[in-house]
Amino acid sequence: TKMCNQIAIASNMMGVCEAMAYAKKAGLDPKVVLKSIESGAAGSWSLSNLAPRMLMGNYEPGFYIKHFIKDMKIALESAKEMGLKVPGLKLALSIYEELAEKGEENSGTQALFKYYV
Repeated sequence: TKMCNQIAIASNMMGVCEAMAYAKKAGLDPKVVLKSIESGAAGSWSLSNLAPRMLMGNYEPGFYIKHFIKDMKIALESAKEMGLKVPGLKLALSIYEELAEKGEENSGTQALFKYYV
């Protein structure tokens, strides 16, 4: 069950970050966009709880990037053993590993936003 959770969060976090980065680049107020989309089909715990932190530049860990990377590697290996393709997880892992290499391993998972902005 934990691996299912981590797989879902990996892709969801990319979507949350991409939406907030798009809002900023498009000249929209990300806080207004967030309020508008969080109660609709795009809504998620990550959107409601982590996006506000991203927008404030708060990357304090609730869950460390280094631990998320460990979990994603376990999930990826398990999926490989089952013959399951998980391209979203692979991409998320590669981006989080890039952030860790840049010194973000002790930041919260919402620091993924730094990749986009």
